[in-house]
Amino acid sequence: MSAHPWEHGDEPIIERPERTLAGLRGALVRVAPSLLPLMDAERDEVFALAAETQSVGPVNGFLLRWAVTVEIERHPATTRRLRRAEHLARTASDEETLRTAAREVAGIKAAAMRAVDG
Repeated sequence: MSAHPWEHGDEPIIERPERTLAGLRGALVRVAPSLLPLMDAERDEVFALAAETQSVGPVNGFLLRWAVTVEIERHPATTRRLRRAEHLARTASDEETLRTAAREVAGIKAAAMRAVDG
């Protein structure tokens, strides 16, 4: 597994969208349309929570989580590495494989977080 979150030649297939609901949703339509139902369900829960608590914190967290997801999904090789590592983490039969896969997942997500939250 690679120590670098983005491999050479793993060019983004779309530009990084604005961190708005419309921007992130539009990006998902292009890079990972299968995730739209999950985003929409989470959006409904988050907006209800934000209204209930009268806080924008849940909305900001939602937008950041989806910005990270889009950041990963717009890099096809990185997305494949993440899926592979997630699969290994779920199916590992030994502790070392599990740890290695978990580190890979965490590293990819941390790099995406740094990229969008600069």
